Amino acid sequence: MRFITSLLALLLSALAQATPLTVELRDAAGAPLAGAVVALEQAGLARRAKAGTQAELAQRERQFVPRLLVVQTGTAVAFPNQDKVRHHVYSYSVAKPFELKLYLGQPAAPVLFEQPGVVSLGCNIHDRMSAHIVVVDTPRFAISDAQGRVQLERQPGAGQLRAWHPSLGDEQLRSQPLGADATQTWVLR
Repeated sequence: MRFITSLLALLLSALAQATPLTVELRDAAGAPLAGAVVALEQAGLARRAKAGTQAELAQRERQFVPRLLVVQTGTAVAFPNQDKVRHHVYSYSVAKPFELKLYLGQPAAPVLFEQPGVVSLGCNIHDRMSAHIVVVDTPRFAISDAQGRVQLERQPGAGQLRAWHPSLGDEQLRSQPLGADATQTWVLR
């Protein structure tokens, strides 16, 4: 019982040390960058999602919904087709190449995303369908709002911020060291 009490006290102490972090993203012209992924990596944070963690990226009205999904490494993503037409979902991305050939409804199994990176998706039948899944090695991530801001919790100590936006034109997350300030501005190029 003492072990459990000590473990609980240690966990509560660690959570109490977490402080808010605001990251403000800007484009090269200085305008707020909405729809950017930001992830915070720090020592002590789990790199992989808990076993059984799932997410969903649907096809509805011949579009992927959502068009941008962020998941932690080790997450299984389901691709339900809610349309009355068949879709053929694919990715040729280095982080996770795969194909879900023509199907209606729910594919047999979700796709497991086991390594970090940006996964660009398309449909072989409907060329205008596109989406991205950004896979990160941390449970602390968010997508920037209309003002280009994200709010995350940070632990004391060093860390790394990673970010990506579709306008960057590639599948590489950008990195910068975590600064000491509670609000950090990042021009993403």
